[in-house]
Amino acid sequence: MKRTHSAVWASGVLTIVVAFVLLLPGSALAQANIPGITGSSFSFTAGAGELSTPDGGSIHFWGYKDTTGVANPFGVPQYPGPTLIVNQHDVVTVTLTSNLPFGKSTSIVFPGHQVTATGGSAGLLTRESTGPSDIVTYTFTANNPGTYMYHSGTQMELQIEMGLMGALIVRPAGYNATSNRIAYPAIAYDHEYLFLMTQIDPVVHQLVEQGRFAEIDMTIYMPVYWFFNGRAAPDDMAGTFVSWLPHQPYNCVPRMTPGQKILMRVIGADQGQHPFHYHGNNADIVARDGRRLTHPRSQFTTLSVPGETVDQIFTWTGAKLGWDIYGTPADGMPSHTCKDTSPADGYADLDANHPWEYCADHGKKFPVTLPAQQNVTFGGWWSGSPFMGNSAPLPPGEGGLNPNGGYFFMWHSHTEKELTNFDIFPGGMMSMMVVEPPGTPIP
Repeated sequence: MKRTHSAVWASGVLTIVVAFVLLLPGSALAQANIPGITGSSFSFTAGAGELSTPDGGSIHFWGYKDTTGVANPFGVPQYPGPTLIVNQHDVVTVTLTSNLPFGKSTSIVFPGHQVTATGGSAGLLTRESTGPSDIVTYTFTANNPGTYMYHSGTQMELQIEMGLMGALIVRPAGYNATSNRIAYPAIAYDHEYLFLMTQIDPVVHQLVEQGRFAEIDMTIYMPVYWFFNGRAAPDDMAGTFVSWLPHQPYNCVPRMTPGQKILMRVIGADQGQHPFHYHGNNADIVARDGRRLTHPRSQFTTLSVPGETVDQIFTWTGAKLGWDIYGTPADGMPSHTCKDTSPADGYADLDANHPWEYCADHGKKFPVTLPAQQNVTFGGWWSGSPFMGNSAPLPPGEGGLNPNGGYFFMWHSHTEKELTNFDIFPGGMMSMMVVEPPGTPIP
């Protein structure tokens, strides 16, 4: 089975405490939004590497490496493991060999799937690879679409902590990356993003690196790093496959335009609980553990729990803000219309430059007078204007991370300590979601 690499390539702007990427227009338009490898046959080797953290730290880890080099062009184990993207009804085969230090055995389990394992040696949950020449083959049929996790089935409390886990996405029958983006039948979306959540206690990793396994006590486990897709903020907002993060190829920068739908694939891939809070609007949970819900549930924070996956839909239109997001002549902005015709849903549907404008707020002046520039501390994402798609002059050296004049919302863990990197704020499980002006190309 031919396999292709699917990624969103980006170029980034990095400041001391924040980073944001400008996604290249037109890149990967015909491919999946989530970086990963597609196909039905995969080959992994489990090995060791070193993670980088934004505070200058380096952490020993264990990870899965795609032996063909398709998943990661740097040819190294990665954290998390390669995201596998398969089609519903595919017969999926994954081979595994262990190249872990100290001759450690390892394995893979695929929750939500009935797996046949051959080769290797018998383990507690599945067949295990005991070394580089000991090959285990796992085979299953991807019967149900959705978001899944895969992870080590060997000494899980330690090996998952060390990094032996990843995401599995099963595309539903009828999915098409350009004309029919669906997560489940009748659950459509415009863009999809992965939020695989993990945490690390560096003491455990130091003891593993030194082979002092008998001294590891998980009852005093104390994580001090938290990650989206293997990166702590602000590194998670840099581009995918950047050379300075070879073991951590995946970023986390959700983007959309007004009215579009984001599919959020949330995975609790560690032993902690993380309240994932997304500013800007509620999200509708449509599935858990790869099984569609009969009645979606709307909420503004999703508690991510160990081993669970959640699929949810997020959208933003600016409705009921109480002011015109495109500005009015009284605000010094050009006049525009807001005509809600057929079907009458409260939103503009004729003006191509202002789609999804909430007509009840049309013409409402911005409700406050902004302070003079000398009285303001500027954030990197402030365009100089409160209006969608507009920018205004800023002092030299200020701003620069919002060239399109979009609206930024912080998406993050609602546990305060998880917004730090070893007690340094800001960091951890935090990213920025940006609503770009209508017409902005988003892969």
